[in-house]
Amino acid sequence: MSLFSRATGPSMTRRLILSLTFAMTFLWLLAVGLGLVVMEEELAEIFDGTLQDTAERLVPLVVDDLEHRGMAGGPSDSAQSAAPQQLQTASSSGDHEYLIYQVRDPSGRVLIRSHDAPEQAFETPLKAGFWKDPTYQFYTATSEDRKIFVQVADAFENREEAVREGAIALFLPLILLIPVSGMMIWLVVRRAVKPVSELRREIETKDGGNMEPIDASILPRELQPIAVSVNLLMMRLRTALDAEREFTSNSAHELRTPIAGALAQTQMLIAELTDSSSRHRASQIEASLTRLSHLAEKLLQLSRAEAGIGIADKPADLGRILEMVLTDFWRGMAKPSRLIFHRAPGAKLTGPFSEDAFAIVLRNLIENALVHGRQEEPVEVFLEDGGPVRIVNAAPAMTEAEIASIRRRFSRGKTEAAGSGLGLSIVERLLGQMNGHLVLLSPASGRDDGFEARIVLS
Repeated sequence: MSLFSRATGPSMTRRLILSLTFAMTFLWLLAVGLGLVVMEEELAEIFDGTLQDTAERLVPLVVDDLEHRGMAGGPSDSAQSAAPQQLQTASSSGDHEYLIYQVRDPSGRVLIRSHDAPEQAFETPLKAGFWKDPTYQFYTATSEDRKIFVQVADAFENREEAVREGAIALFLPLILLIPVSGMMIWLVVRRAVKPVSELRREIETKDGGNMEPIDASILPRELQPIAVSVNLLMMRLRTALDAEREFTSNSAHELRTPIAGALAQTQMLIAELTDSSSRHRASQIEASLTRLSHLAEKLLQLSRAEAGIGIADKPADLGRILEMVLTDFWRGMAKPSRLIFHRAPGAKLTGPFSEDAFAIVLRNLIENALVHGRQEEPVEVFLEDGGPVRIVNAAPAMTEAEIASIRRRFSRGKTEAAGSGLGLSIVERLLGQMNGHLVLLSPASGRDDGFEARIVLS
């Protein structure tokens, strides 16, 4: 089990993908917007140029037509009335005209007009060059004698329609390009940060049971210093853990020996004493030494649990460990029949768990069941194939608050039995390292009373 908690903060990959996608979208929209501004200016120049060319090309045609009709020295009323009707009929095709024009004399009277041009004269000065009103852009061209004025008009709505269609042509591809580009950015970013994810997974697997160095040579140059630093840290941590475990092992031997010696001497003294008061005091010393021996054992187990002995990287047969622990209890019990083992046919319990840690867990739970359960009723241990290990003893039912209380370190609940209140703390600490947890039930499963400790290993 990894000692590193899984990160719950924002994802760097997600933030990078979203940032790049939003930045790309913003830049594309900005580019299209600037393109539209430039396109609008260019279209205005093109339309103005077309307007000017059309007016200037119409001037010689109109003058020539008027001369052929005998209007070289000035148009007559009959010619003026005939020419517009003839030209208007010739220019009518039933289609919408983008450009309209009027031919006017120096007095402003309309001589000729296009099909869609109004009958009234444009409100445009008779002056060569561009002019505009809210609806039209005009260009006025004159003949050499300045007696004929040709005014061509282009509606602004034609220009707006051209800009609008150009904008649609530019924006429509973005509807497809933005999601496609987002997908491409996602693929590129995921590929680019893949070494970071692999390094993260490698670091997550490093704990007290797996301290193999990370191969920095396969990582990108930017990540190699991180891997080297992690390897150095793990080397120092491995050295510290080895020293701590060696100290714990030596301390166990050093503490057990003098306590066992003092206890043996006290028991010999009790056997030699004849005075009842002296024997009573010696018995109190024996009881105190026994409690001290038990407390020292629990403290040493707790120290080993804190050192991380529950972590292992090799599979172990925990069913065999369970049988060995039960055999040790049976050998030391006055009534071995009180401890009953139920093993389902073919039941196995294996996994990458520490055998030593599992044995400590079993010893503490079985010992608690024997000490705190009703003495006249049995303690049952159940093992099912791949399932949890259940230890059930007879006892009055407990409330949830009482169960929560006995989980706390040095808390012993409502009992007069001897103990240190450390057993469940040691069990939960070791099971946490073994990627498991402890379930406490009262009443026990399928009963109205009793207490059940369930070891669940995933």
